[in-house]
Amino acid sequence: MANRTAATQPLLDAVSQRAQAGPAEFHLMMPATPHGLHRVVDPEDNGREETEDRLGLALPLLSEAAGSPVTGEVGAHDPLGAVHDAMNGGGYDEIIISTLPKRVSRWLKLDLPSKLAGFGVPVTLVNPDRPPADIRRELARAAG
Repeated sequence: MANRTAATQPLLDAVSQRAQAGPAEFHLMMPATPHGLHRVVDPEDNGREETEDRLGLALPLLSEAAGSPVTGEVGAHDPLGAVHDAMNGGGYDEIIISTLPKRVSRWLKLDLPSKLAGFGVPVTLVNPDRPPADIRRELARAAG
């Protein structure tokens, strides 16, 4: 799962590392990104075109990093809802979430990584602030 960071080196590196660890197929979920007043008034109807453009740019780069074709789609504007829809539609074994840096990431402010851990699969967080991390390990350390 990514949006603005879908074609960034940290995500490409994480995909490459995961692909090298063993057989893997990747599907990129990009929540639609409405802007301005559309975020409040009609988020379901806006933000898809810009996100589809980013998806089209990211898929060839991710496919190269994975060493095999990567599929993708633009989902609902709500990131948790977008992943929920994708998880219900396919049998995924892991979620890799790529975010903006902590100081500007809306997904991190919403605590999205720990919410995604509720799907019962490993969640790997990738952002420019730090190397990939398994969120369940971090949650266990914080609780322990």
